[in-house]
Amino acid sequence: MATSPSNDWEWAERWNQLFDILSVEPRREIINSLLDEPQERRLSLPEAAESPNQSMDSETLAIHLRHHHLPKLAEAGYVRWDRERFCVQRGPNFAEPAFIVGNVFESLDEIPESLVDNCKIIQKSSNDDEN
Repeated sequence: MATSPSNDWEWAERWNQLFDILSVEPRREIINSLLDEPQERRLSLPEAAESPNQSMDSETLAIHLRHHHLPKLAEAGYVRWDRERFCVQRGPNFAEPAFIVGNVFESLDEIPESLVDNCKIIQKSSNDDEN
């Protein structure tokens, strides 16, 4: 069955959106924080987005989350964002970013050293797997 050009574009755009969203660490951290949580569990922000690699204080991170990161994640359907309680949970399309982030952590021993150097998240995960 042949696909129409618009379907090809939608498919490509979905992948582009996924990689754009995962290109920024606070958004990756939110996805990573939700990976092992049940669908209905809500995680508090900004804690769920904090990373040992970033040097941003919690108040500044919260501002960035509210005005930039959370709207992108919610629009893609990756998370549901409760603005009043300032918490997040898995969205209807969570499986898309979870697939990418989860596979990275399942393949830690295959990640090129150049991507591991100075990445505290990957180094911590590698050490956790060894223990």
